[in-house]
Amino acid sequence: MSSIAFSCAQCQTRSCSNPNRNYPEGCMSAKAEENGLLAKSLAEFHNKEEIMAISRAAAAVEAEYYCLAPRAEEIIHFSRKMSYTKIGIANCVGLMTEAQQFVKIVEAAGLVPIGVACKIGRTDKTHLGIPEEGKVRPGGFEGICNPVLQALSLNEEQTDINVIIGLCVGHDCLFTKYSDAPVTTLVAKDRVMAHNPVGALYNLNGYCRRLLHLEETK
Repeated sequence: MSSIAFSCAQCQTRSCSNPNRNYPEGCMSAKAEENGLLAKSLAEFHNKEEIMAISRAAAAVEAEYYCLAPRAEEIIHFSRKMSYTKIGIANCVGLMTEAQQFVKIVEAAGLVPIGVACKIGRTDKTHLGIPEEGKVRPGGFEGICNPVLQALSLNEEQTDINVIIGLCVGHDCLFTKYSDAPVTTLVAKDRVMAHNPVGALYNLNGYCRRLLHLEETK
């Protein structure tokens, strides 16, 4: 069980979205005001031009295209508002078709797509100390996903924004960590849920009920 007494995930009031409501006991907004984190965060917006620009562009896209544009289109509108021209694409090789479709959208918008797939470098998993039995298909070449090289390659190309298409859990963390450009996600990989991770949450009381008992199945 978590030692945290209260978090936003437990909140039923959404008082942070309504100035006429009182914060519930232990509210994270109240804590942020009390410990100075709210003021510190707002200072970041006002003191760093890029942070302010990204925030304003994101707000503008939300206001102008709310429930009108799919995420792939929102990325284009956001990029235009930020005057981005080079769009990096970090994709899983298993979603090459999806990456190629997104490239068509980027090109049609007059922007420049630069894609780097996860198996770049063609390095066997044994290079990372992974034994043969640790492979999906033991006994032959099985390339590592190299999100660090993906990020470094796109850094070299001086992309303005990088878009994740289906990187594995963990690999997306490393890609984001090493990317010089801001990173957004178009596709979150979920092999079981047809790359729609929220489907498991919607089915938590049905087909995905076992997710509530993972501790029992270790």
